[in-house]
Formats: sequence, structure tokens, C-alpha cells
Amino acid sequence: MAGRFEQRPTRTTMRGGRAGVPSPRPAPDTLIGTGTGTGTGTGAGLGGRTRSWVPPWPLDLRLVLGPLRRGPADPTFRATPDGSVWRASLTPVGPGTLRVSACAGVVHGEAWGPGAEWLLDRLPRMLGEADDPGAFEPRHRLVAMSRHRRPGLRLTCTGLVLESLIPSILEQKVTVDEAYRAWRALVRRYGMPAPGPPAGGGGMFVMPEPRVWSLIPSWEWHRAGVDNKRASTILRAVRVARRMEEAVALDVPAARERLEKVPGIGPWTSAETVQRSHGAADAVTVGDLNLPGIIGYALAGNRDADDTVMLELLEPYAGQRHRAARLILLSGRTPPRRHPKRSRGDIGRL
Repeated sequence: MAGRFEQRPTRTTMRGGRAGVPSPRPAPDTLIGTGTGTGTGTGAGLGGRTRSWVPPWPLDLRLVLGPLRRGPADPTFRATPDGSVWRASLTPVGPGTLRVSACAGVVHGEAWGPGAEWLLDRLPRMLGEADDPGAFEPRHRLVAMSRHRRPGLRLTCTGLVLESLIPSILEQKVTVDEAYRAWRALVRRYGMPAPGPPAGGGGMFVMPEPRVWSLIPSWEWHRAGVDNKRASTILRAVRVARRMEEAVALDVPAARERLEKVPGIGPWTSAETVQRSHGAADAVTVGDLNLPGIIGYALAGNRDADDTVMLELLEPYAGQRHRAARLILLSGRTPPRRHPKRSRGDIGRL
């Protein structure tokens, strides 16, 4: 379906233009080159901007950036066979496409579009520069082994709220397959083609601007499989898009409090958002259908654990509970399935 539908300019130009987002903060020591050969990497001849950065720690790109991917066909994210990761983002200064690769301990970033410099300025933070895994002390053998096997794991910090908030709202109370399908359909239908060269065959899109989200007709939400409750929550969030994005400047508790002021956004959604936007190491996801059972089974053999039991088991990791949960999930120790996989619904067919 990618590329079949063009964006409708009259929806955003004839009725007031796009909603505002916070202005970017200039970076004091950017290492960005223009498309004249002064930077590193490929794409200079296509008008891209480049940056090289040497992280002082082991780095696994796909492990760090993996949580930003919303399903295997996410139109805003692509991992290519050469080891590169591509992302299409709506930055405060406009859409941008970022390609990140690593070779011999050097990270190479290339970016295109109005948001290119913004993305490259924040490349180290996105790859975990602000994270402090040294503060984490394993308390269980399983967690210690999982950490030992993944020295390149760090928590990403995108500095963007809506791009994590909206797909998290879509994931409320449904299967991930249903949520991923809705995200794909809406971004491809109403998003903007990603600037720059085709990534792995093309088909990448930047998510819609806040005003475009607010103008999506009710029947298109239904066609994408999104019920009225989740659609209404997204509409309320994009109406205060500026205030949502400003939460990046707040500490994690204050940011979550601000997000949860929007009706329909609760602790589960705010945690899933700040884990990505802020790199929140302690924002454990409470209210999840499967996570308590996974953590209970991995740490205590209790597959019927609830949120209370999960929080008790994670108490030794206070301040780092999200990192502990992530390492447990990466260990692969999950309870055996007792029931058939939950069937995928599609209200768009009703």
C-alpha cells in the first residue's frame, strides 16, 4: 500500500496550517558536514548531512534503537542487511530521515530533510550517551547473565514525545499485531514521504503532523482498526502537542504527570513513552497484560504474578527497574504458553 495515497495538502493548508512544536536548542559543538565531502559516510552527493562519533563504550545499534520500531513493517523505521538503521522522524524543525551505521567503533550518521541537523545534533543521546548502565547492579543470576551477553545495550533517549506517545496509545488494550497494523495504515495514509534517498527499497514515511492527526475522519480511524476510545485519546493529545513535546525538558516524574493529565493516558502509556523519549531507566511498565507474568516466572517461577508481585521482585533494582525488566525480556526466559495465541481483531471489517 505504500505510496498509493498522496498526502492531501488542503487538509493542512486551507484550514490553519500545522500545529506548533517547541523550537530546537542549538548544539554547541556539532560535527556536521554538508554534501561537499567534508563529512563521513555516504549520501553526500544527495544533499545529506553527515556526522561521525566515537562512543567510549561498546554499542549495539539494533539493540539500542530496537524499542523505537513498531513492528516488522514500521514505515518510520528500517534495519537494512548492511547493519544500518534508518529512522524517519518529525522533529521540531520539520521532517528528517536519519541513517545510522557503525564500523570499527565509529558511528556514522547521515541525515536528510529540514530536520537533518536536529537529528545529528542529538545522535549521541539517541544512542545512550545520557544513560548510565554503571549504576545498575544485577541481583539475580539470570539478569547478570543477560547483561553480560549484551554489553552494547543502552537506553535510547529520542527527545521526541509524540512519536512514542501516539503508537503507545494505539497499543492500549489490543494485541501488538492490531496496534502495528493501525500505526502502519495511518502513517502511510496521512504521513509524509521520508526525505532523502530510498532506504532499503523506499516506502518510509514521517508520521503525520499534529494538525493532520486531528483532521483524520472518524471512518479512517475505524478502517485502521482503532476504536473511538483510543482515537479520542490521540486527538486530545495532539490538541496540546506543544505541551506534550515540552515534557522533554522535565524530569521523568514531572513528564509522566503532564502526560497523564490528558484523559485516556495512564501509567502504562506514560511509562512506555518516557522509556523512549527520556531514556527513563526506572519507568517500569505497570498494567501490562504479559509483563508481570514474564518477570514473575523469570525471577521466582511464578507465572501468575500480578503488578504488585512484579514490583516487589523488581524492588532491589529501584532506580533501574526498566533496565532490569528489559534484560529479563532479552534473556528469553518466558513461561510456556498455556492457551492459544489471542486472535487478532479488526474492527475495520465491521
